[in-house]
This record gives sequence, structure tokens and C-alpha cells, in this order.
Amino acid sequence: MFPATSSLAGGQSDARRLFGEMPPGEGNGSAPPVRAGDRIGALSDDILHHLLSFLPVQSAVRTCVLARRWRHLWRFTTGLRTVGVQKEGPVQELVKFLHHLLILRERRVLETVEIEFSEFLKEDVPYVNLWTRFAMLWQVRELSLRINHREYLYLDDLPLVSQHLKTLDLHGVGLQETFLDFSSCPALEDLNMKYCEINVHKISSSALKRLSIIFCQSNLDYQVRVCTPCLIYLELDNFSGRTPFLENMVLLETARVDLGSSCEDFCLNYDDFGVFCGDNDNACENCVAYNDGSKLLGGISNAIHMELISHYDIFVFTRDLKQCPTFSKLKTLLLNEYWCVAPDLDPLACILKNSPVLEKLTLQLFYTGGDCVEMKGSYSSMERSSAISEHLKIVEVKFHAIDKRVHKVLKFLCTFNIRFSFE
Repeated sequence: MFPATSSLAGGQSDARRLFGEMPPGEGNGSAPPVRAGDRIGALSDDILHHLLSFLPVQSAVRTCVLARRWRHLWRFTTGLRTVGVQKEGPVQELVKFLHHLLILRERRVLETVEIEFSEFLKEDVPYVNLWTRFAMLWQVRELSLRINHREYLYLDDLPLVSQHLKTLDLHGVGLQETFLDFSSCPALEDLNMKYCEINVHKISSSALKRLSIIFCQSNLDYQVRVCTPCLIYLELDNFSGRTPFLENMVLLETARVDLGSSCEDFCLNYDDFGVFCGDNDNACENCVAYNDGSKLLGGISNAIHMELISHYDIFVFTRDLKQCPTFSKLKTLLLNEYWCVAPDLDPLACILKNSPVLEKLTLQLFYTGGDCVEMKGSYSSMERSSAISEHLKIVEVKFHAIDKRVHKVLKFLCTFNIRFSFE
């Protein structure tokens, strides 16, 4: 009746016993009398329902063979964790099992739903989309969809509708236009996307507080707009394609932006002196095509804590600095060596000038990890330069070895009466 059911039943040949064809127990929310030393048996049904939610759904159902009391506990779990790994076969081998489970379980409100597998076929995709919609019907609070596969699994191009969804984790999925319109998810606070393909005009939510976009990509020739006015935490790490357009985030507290090597906003004529062709008559095709600007720094200008990382030839930050916003709340700032490449250190000077309440500055003058030397600086006198925040207390400079570049940065900072010592 069910494929591969013997493994699901822990050796039971008749899979029907897994789905409660035996008489239900007397579960009334309290534990039955137990023998001395039976600590698990002393737990109430409600606690066991919660504990079973941490198991893969296949393992949770197997517990029905443990004892009479366990026959129907799996039907009341507070969460469903569906895991299909390569050794168990593709999604098809879970379909009948899951369909019966969804029909027979009693609880209709779920705290968590996790769907994870390594292999899928084209005909499996509708089932995954169906399970996702079932989760919405069951008022799920946390939904995780993780696809560990060489190809993206594309979700239906329909918006999610839920008054209860608070956390959404997506890994290895393809997202199209309306799915990332969360106007019908007023409770959504956390959105995490990793290794996803994001082919949408806009990511929009009026309630979202935390957003992570890590190693995702877009194949579109225009920027994805991010409209999340209530965001307090943003992580944009190694986005492949055009850098997203960040609309103003007035409540933002922490922003981490790392424009990795796959960013398409790079200058073809960039030279070793940190010069972009920009708006010149002989500008390269990238600079001409992307002359509409990035609008990245303006979107995160309200951040209190910020990290800005970029490769040398990417022009996003340099372009935004031409109309540099004021970072009126910024207290801690981490920059990599990108900001210190230009001969006159204009990018570094510009962002310092526009950070009036900055308290801590960290310069990380290397791309890769490994052992590094750290120098800490502080004002050597009461004299404060008007070109830098009067609140600045700590300056950290991290590097592998002192070279001309490091010497230039230290010399530049010393013009603000900052003196350094080795840690």
C-alpha cells in the first residue's frame, strides 16, 4: 500500500498499523500511572506531543509501536518535520505516506513545519507546493523549506496568505513575482533566503523585522527592490546579479552588506588606482547600463551597526558616495580594504565625514581569513578634528602585515590625532 513502508514501521510489514487502525488510547492530556524509573512515561501527553515534533515525521509515526499509550500521540504533534534524504529516494517515495498522515492527524494548528530533501523530480514539484499551502491552512508559525539539490525547485507564483506565519526559511528554491509579496502575511517577522533564485521585481512586507539574503541570485536585467520599512536587521551577502535596490528602512539597527565576486555591478575599466570610468564619455558598457545608480547606502542610512564589504572593481558604493547620505545613528562601522584603495582615500574619508556619532571604527584590510595583526587607536589629545566624529573612541585596524597600503591608512588616520599601538 505504501512504498518503503517497512523502514517507516521499524520492521512492521503492515504499514496500516502506523496510521492508527488500532483502537485509540485513553489520552486525556495527563500521563497514565507509570512504573518507578519510567521518566518518559511520567510526562504528560502535551509534552510528548511537543517532543515528537522535533523528530522527522517518519520517526514520530514509528513511535506508535512502542506501547498502547503511544499509538496515537503522533497525531497531535505541534510540528511536522518532513525529511527525505537521497538514500531514501526522491519525494515520490514520501507522497503516499504524507498524504495519509495529513488526513489522519488530529491537530489542525501547527507551530512549525520543516520540509527538507536532497533529490526531486519534475513531477514532485506540485506535491511540495501543496504541502506548503497545507502549512498555511494549519496556521503554521514557522515554515522551513530546504532543498539540497543542484537545481532550484520553483514554488508556485502565488502569494502566501497567512495571519499567523512569523518565520519563513527558504533554501534552494526558485521564487517568482508574487510569492515574495507578503502583504497577506501581517505577522511575518523573519525571512531567510539562502541559495535561492529571486526573479522578482520586489520583496515587500510592512511587518518584516529581520531579512537575510545569502548566496542568492537574480537573472533579471533590473534591480530587485526591497521594500521593508520596519526592518531592524538586514544581511545581504554575496548576491549574484544586479545589487538589490534598498528602499529606506527607518527602523534599521544592524546592516551587513557583502558585495561578493558575483555582483554584476562592476566596472570593466577599473584600474589599480581605484578609478572607475563612471560617467565619462568612454565609459564601459557596465557603467553605461547601470548608470541609474544603486541606491544601497541610502536605504541603510539609519543603521546603528553596519558592515560594508566589497571587491575592488565593484562601483556600487563608490557611486552611492557621490550623493552620500548622513548616517545619523551609526555607532559601529566595519569596512574592508575596498574603502582604502583610492589614492586619496576619498571613500573612507567621505563615510567618516557623514557619520557624526560614530563610536567604533574597524578596518579589515584583507579578504581572506588566517592570522592577522591588530592595532588599536585612540585620540592622543583632547583636540578633535571636525572631519571625524567627536564620539569616536575605538579604531581597530586589522591586517596580515604592514605594507604600503596599511602604512597609508595609518598615516591618514593619524591626521585626526589618532595614535596606534599593537595589541
